[in-house]
Amino acid sequence: MLEMRPNCECCDKDLDPSGNEACICSFECTFCADCAEHTLKGKCPNCGGELVVRPARAAEKLAKNPASARRVVKPKGCEAA
Repeated sequence: MLEMRPNCECCDKDLDPSGNEACICSFECTFCADCAEHTLKGKCPNCGGELVVRPARAAEKLAKNPASARRVVKPKGCEAA
């Protein structure tokens, strides 16, 4: 099951687990769509993998399977990546 991290690692923007504004790599590094597209050009700065749109978790499933509360943020944002 996906961890569904709550924020962008670059800009710390909150990301809705039932929305489609998050992008992830195969290691679940998580970025907002804006950072993934414009800053990172579709490539994860941590592992070099492809960033794809994270699937949404249906709102009714979030009660039993909540998104993670663990925030991961790059100390210098993604400009240093």
